[in-house]
Amino acid sequence: MSFRKKQFVGLGITVFFLVFLLSVIIIMANSMKTNMLEIVEDRYYKVSKAMEIRQLFYQNDRQLLYVINRDENENIEENLSTLQTNQEEVRREITELGTILDRNDTKMLLAEIQASYDSYWEMERNIVAQINAGAQNSEVQAIYSAQLENRQTLLENISEFKELQEGIMEDNLAEANSTYEMLIGSLLLTVLVSLIVIVSTTLWVIRSTNKRLDEVKSGITNIDYEDLSTLPRLDTTIKDEIGEIANAFNTMASSIEDYHVKEKKYTEEISRQNWVQTNSGDIINLYHRNVSIDSLAEKFISTLTPLMDAKLGAFYLSDGEGKHSTFNKVATYADGGENVGGEAFKLREGLVGQCAWDKKTILLDDVPEGYSLISTGLGNTKPKSIIIAPVIIKDEVIAVIEMASLTAFSETHLNLLKKVLETLGIAITNILGRMEVERLLLESQAQTEELQSQSEELQAQSEELQTQAEELRMINEQLEERSRDAEQKSTDLQKAKTELEEKAKQLQLSSKYKSEFLANMSHELRTPLNSILLLSEMLAEDIDENLTEEQKEFSRVINSSGQDLLNLINDILDLSKVEVKKLEVMFGEVNVMEFVNRLELQFTHIAKHKKLDYEIIQGDNLPEVFYTDEQRLQQIVKNLLSNAFKFTEKGKVTVEIDMANRRDLLRAKVPVEAETWLKISVSDTGIGISEDKLGLIFEAFHQGDGATMRKYGGTGLGLSISKEFSTLLGGAVQVESEEDKGSTFTLVIPSLPNGMPQMKEVEAAWQEVAAGSDTELLEEENRLLNMAAGTEEVKAQSYTPIEEDLSNILKGKTVIVVDDDHRNVYALNNALNKEDMNILTAENGLQCLDILHETENVDIILMDIMMPVMDGYKAIKTIRNLEKHKDVPIIALTAKAMKGDREKCLEVGASDYISKPLKLDQLLSAMRVWVAKN
Repeated sequence: MSFRKKQFVGLGITVFFLVFLLSVIIIMANSMKTNMLEIVEDRYYKVSKAMEIRQLFYQNDRQLLYVINRDENENIEENLSTLQTNQEEVRREITELGTILDRNDTKMLLAEIQASYDSYWEMERNIVAQINAGAQNSEVQAIYSAQLENRQTLLENISEFKELQEGIMEDNLAEANSTYEMLIGSLLLTVLVSLIVIVSTTLWVIRSTNKRLDEVKSGITNIDYEDLSTLPRLDTTIKDEIGEIANAFNTMASSIEDYHVKEKKYTEEISRQNWVQTNSGDIINLYHRNVSIDSLAEKFISTLTPLMDAKLGAFYLSDGEGKHSTFNKVATYADGGENVGGEAFKLREGLVGQCAWDKKTILLDDVPEGYSLISTGLGNTKPKSIIIAPVIIKDEVIAVIEMASLTAFSETHLNLLKKVLETLGIAITNILGRMEVERLLLESQAQTEELQSQSEELQAQSEELQTQAEELRMINEQLEERSRDAEQKSTDLQKAKTELEEKAKQLQLSSKYKSEFLANMSHELRTPLNSILLLSEMLAEDIDENLTEEQKEFSRVINSSGQDLLNLINDILDLSKVEVKKLEVMFGEVNVMEFVNRLELQFTHIAKHKKLDYEIIQGDNLPEVFYTDEQRLQQIVKNLLSNAFKFTEKGKVTVEIDMANRRDLLRAKVPVEAETWLKISVSDTGIGISEDKLGLIFEAFHQGDGATMRKYGGTGLGLSISKEFSTLLGGAVQVESEEDKGSTFTLVIPSLPNGMPQMKEVEAAWQEVAAGSDTELLEEENRLLNMAAGTEEVKAQSYTPIEEDLSNILKGKTVIVVDDDHRNVYALNNALNKEDMNILTAENGLQCLDILHETENVDIILMDIMMPVMDGYKAIKTIRNLEKHKDVPIIALTAKAMKGDREKCLEVGASDYISKPLKLDQLLSAMRVWVAKN
């Protein structure tokens, strides 16, 4: 029986006896209630009725005596009426009392009372009749006197009836007391029996539970924590909760046993590895203490053989080269000084020669007959296992090791052998090299002594030879030292290589994290910046003319601040790409005149605003076309001009564009060679730069000093980016400045039609990130029109007629704006409403597909890329596979403009690509072109 079931059984028995006890109490209480009710209601009522009858009888008797003894002239009508009423009341009471009597004796007594009262009533009627007939008082008294005996009998019967009822009442009261005493006794007995049953049940549950718990405790106590390989098991035959605990304990014991076995195996494996490392280290230390191959072989075989648990050992050294090599026995272990086995083996001769030929270890567990016996003080025995292993260096076998054992070689022994043989070849080679040098030295000394004995004339030559011998000795020592240095350097280089590889991985991972951070930062900043720029631009235009000039100025300030923030984001991303060498440089043709005109157009309004003179001076020999990266060149010059205008309060800003001469190149220390060089100098009459700050201004986030940064603002990235970009273009930037008089920044760049030489070997870099290009709207719109129409005539059209033809093309057209950012949706809705377009919005690609299925005509879609549920890439690809709307123009909009985004958008089917923050004119221009084409 389960522990839970035992608890329910105990509870059920307790509840049963409590219900039984309550039932007995209720039954006895009902019995007492019945007796008491009978006493109070029935008997008391009957006694009361008897008393009322007697009282009425006394009243009638008094009235009757009064009538009998009246005066002759006295009016007795009221008395007679009272007699009549009492008579009827008495008869009614007797009749009512007769209906409730339940005992025969009381009924008989009541019948006697009824008979006596009837006689008495007849007497009353007779007296009343006599009085009414005018009888005298004496006559009436005679009639009354005749009934005195009956009157006395009636009173006695009434008293007897009262006493009888009172006696019955006393009997019922005694019976009630007896019932009460019985109730108390029964209650005490029932309570006692219930307590005995409840205590017995509780003890039964406790004893059975404790017994099972003692079994569990005994099993746990019997665990030998010193040996967890075998754990006790608990009895699981009884299916209760403790039985489930026993099952769980048994399962845990099995798991602990398995874990103990695995831990023991792991410990043994670690011990084996430590044993291999320790003993291999001891053997390797032997290499440095031997100067001859024979001593090395003797110490090696005598040290390794016992460690391998082998009883015989031999060391064979190679003599000769190639296929003519011979392996001679140079050292043995426990061979008794006898020539046991072969002394030399050629390649493929015997197992030793075959091992050298195959360059593989041979392990024999079935030793053939005739093999050398292992001798002990008690006799000779045949080995059971033989191992023959080659010593290889530079894919050549220079030695063979052979060992025999009375037992099979373990995996640990084989690992030790493999470990020591990896370095034995190097040691043998080093010793052979040293021995060869010593042999040459000895030969030289012998020749010197022979020459000295042959002729005194060769004394000088002998001395010279001695000197040479000394030099050779010194050379030998130097060679040994260099050999040790080479080994140490090899170890250090390998360690350094490992560290460099690890640092390279860390740098690569850091670069990856940095790129992901910059991409996410770009997206998170550009998304709200997009709505700020769009809405502020719309407010500044104030097409509805409902804003004050001050409010328009506020909008222009907001827009300008947003543009500054966008430029800062672009600068940080550009600088980061340069740092990790991930910035792509695209060399191509640059029209010099267009470049100059663009510089003039971009900064003329700034000069007018600050009331500065602005001049661009062109050299006479400028080429029409120059080969470089136009975007990077424009960004460099734009940064230099921005700084010049920012730090110049009065005077002028001058740009000089000319061909660079050799002197300019020498001063700039340019890194590449080219036939044509362009020099662009930007001069100003501003605050200048102190000489001690000239070395800092090209560092990232540095300006001239703290006061300059506080007064003029900025991040200090412009010059750093300009310097890095100039280096990428193969040029350089220099500065000449005098404090409080102005500065001149000079850019020198080469014309490279074929690009930078090293660029051909570099893989494709990041896609341009949110390029800060400020090309004119006309150029952008002409490019889009040329792409849409496929002709060069459209490119030559002027801006004004295009605007006239396309200005109203968006009116009445249906556009779907797909973006999960409500701020962007709000900004685009306001902008497109001013074009009178029908605007549908969706928060993700899936909602866009639903709208396309429900809408018949859709003219263009503005698709954000990074969205939940379904992103822009998947949505565009799905739309292109639809039967309906598959040709609708789709312009991809995204704030995460990173490597390959543009190509990826076009690849999945986007018609065009615009990065956030959006320029409203650029977006509307692109929409007009694609709607016109569609």
